[in-house]
Amino acid sequence: MPRAVRFSRYGGPEVLEIAEVDRPRAGHGQVVVEVVAAALNPGEIGIREGVFAEIWPARFPEGQGNDFAGRVAETGDGVPAFAPGDEVLGFAPRAAQADFVVVGPGALTAKPAGLGWAEAASIAGAGATAWAGIEAVGPRPGETVVVSAAAGGVGVLAAQLARLRGATVIGTASEGNFDFLRDLGIRPVAYGPGLADRLRSAAPDGIDAYVDTFGASNVDVALALGVRPDRINTIADGLAVQRHGVHSAAQEQADDPAIWAVLADLVAKGELTVPIAAVYPLERVRDAYRDLATRHVRGKRVLAVKPLSDFEGDHR
Repeated sequence: MPRAVRFSRYGGPEVLEIAEVDRPRAGHGQVVVEVVAAALNPGEIGIREGVFAEIWPARFPEGQGNDFAGRVAETGDGVPAFAPGDEVLGFAPRAAQADFVVVGPGALTAKPAGLGWAEAASIAGAGATAWAGIEAVGPRPGETVVVSAAAGGVGVLAAQLARLRGATVIGTASEGNFDFLRDLGIRPVAYGPGLADRLRSAAPDGIDAYVDTFGASNVDVALALGVRPDRINTIADGLAVQRHGVHSAAQEQADDPAIWAVLADLVAKGELTVPIAAVYPLERVRDAYRDLATRHVRGKRVLAVKPLSDFEGDHR
């Protein structure tokens, strides 16, 4: 029987189960994808814990996971763009962590042959979120941009995208990630108390834009450093959005297969790096989310829905 991650009540990782489900079939205008890998994202923790129940209520039993990569298993009538066997990546809200997903063709793009499965599974979520944040603040060549949590799954991609636009990028991180960021051309600065002073020292000519992927008063720091609200984007501080009118662009603003295709091509060509912190078998989904919840993450954590031998260069 096909499997899918499910939860039937709000709570911690212990509420997650691997359920047996019926194999889906493709109706008119639908594509069934056999999932190889599915990414994990911090926002999924809040949905499962009920933090966002008022705006994104669960419908029990609820599925989990959004971004994935796999192979087309079946297409319905009216889907000329894809055929069985095609390698794809895409977005299936609260359904990606499963053996099969059913989506419309507008939720998929082709996976380049040179792109690994784990990296491909991270593009429609973290990659799109990073793209949207950079688009919102519009870095220009020669400008200085700060990215908070620059070693994290979204931050590391946002920082690299800003560099590709010709900006000088400062990334906040723990000291253990400094060498990692330097290797990507990102100037590291330690987060925590005194951050504003350290950023002033790192950028004596000023900071032009600020991309916050962590919260923890980063928007306040940006404003104190003189960054205009229209050059600040946060995905982690809703109160700052209401209070100061800063941007809150995230995955929804880049929910576009054409954007995913550009990102996938950049990764396949080696111009953009998607660091994979760990790959877990689907059966260890609880462990994967426990690790993700520590927020001590370098890059992305991914579930291997198919055996790890399907992956190029397994990470765990």
